[in-house]
Amino acid sequence: MRLFEILLSKNSSKSCLEFCKMMRGVLVEKFGGPEECKFKSEIPIPEPNDDQIQIRVHAAGVNPVDTYIRSGTHSRKPNLPYTPGGDSAGVVTKIGKNIRNFQVGDRVFTCNSDSGTYAEYCLSKPMYTFKLDDSLSFEEGSALGIPYFTAYRALFLKGQAKPGETVLIHGASGGVGLACVQLAKSQGLRVIGTAGTEAGMSLVKSTGADFVFNHREENYMEKIKALNPEGLEIVIEMLANVNLANDIQILKWKKGRVMVVGNRGEIEINARFLMAKETSITGVTLFTSDQDDFNLMYSHLNALITKRTVKPVMGKIYPIHEAHAAQYDVINNSGTTGRLTLKID
Repeated sequence: MRLFEILLSKNSSKSCLEFCKMMRGVLVEKFGGPEECKFKSEIPIPEPNDDQIQIRVHAAGVNPVDTYIRSGTHSRKPNLPYTPGGDSAGVVTKIGKNIRNFQVGDRVFTCNSDSGTYAEYCLSKPMYTFKLDDSLSFEEGSALGIPYFTAYRALFLKGQAKPGETVLIHGASGGVGLACVQLAKSQGLRVIGTAGTEAGMSLVKSTGADFVFNHREENYMEKIKALNPEGLEIVIEMLANVNLANDIQILKWKKGRVMVVGNRGEIEINARFLMAKETSITGVTLFTSDQDDFNLMYSHLNALITKRTVKPVMGKIYPIHEAHAAQYDVINNSGTTGRLTLKID
């Protein structure tokens, strides 16, 4: 018996209509380790309300924050079960009646989702949904949202980076770090990056960094100091619980500032290093951005994409049923090299 005949059979457990409203994706049914990312083949497709956009997802980005939420240690604690993910790229399939700037068939990417992006379909609000340039694949599009907007916010909206300044990107081989390298170079900054492996260092260098150091090497900070005897204007910090105490010692007098993008624990610092030079530390999170911030970031980013100045650097691509492995790798790999992505076909 053919599939459609089975579905129409009175003895079938699901009608054709019910079957067609199901999708494949990932559910987290309890907080815990990456093994809690369970692949499911029959999840109800989310339907948009008047203010939402439904997207057929072709690729979803994997971010460290996804793992913090899954573990139950993040300030955001979704109701269980839930589908992880905020970054995606795909095609608009339905729009709510209040949606004005998108239409069915548009290629888009997101940086947040009301339903989660580790699935064939997701829902997003217009504020977090953006047109995807035709020059980029869906995999590349899914690498834009959180990494590039976070990098832009850290460098320019909060860090006030200016052409001619020097920025240290402390942990430059991951998604946000590589975005920082590209954006900083596009605006005329001198870029120093660090990575933990030879492959990571090579990638950071090829992405445009002027100097690259191995942050697993002893005394690498001394080399950075020697290169910048007057100190650095900006540090973009991806792992503050490890590096912040050293960061504040290499800042430039009255101009130095650290932008904390990532942190996984506590650290003790000596505030006298800040007081002596009147330098500063600022925490950065993407989702304090308002609509004007997102409009500005997207307009500038899209212009750079159109000019081929910016292009996401891709790392490993996983099938959707290996989401648990991707979430493990984004935290535990020995040296990040590019964006980790789920492909959803």
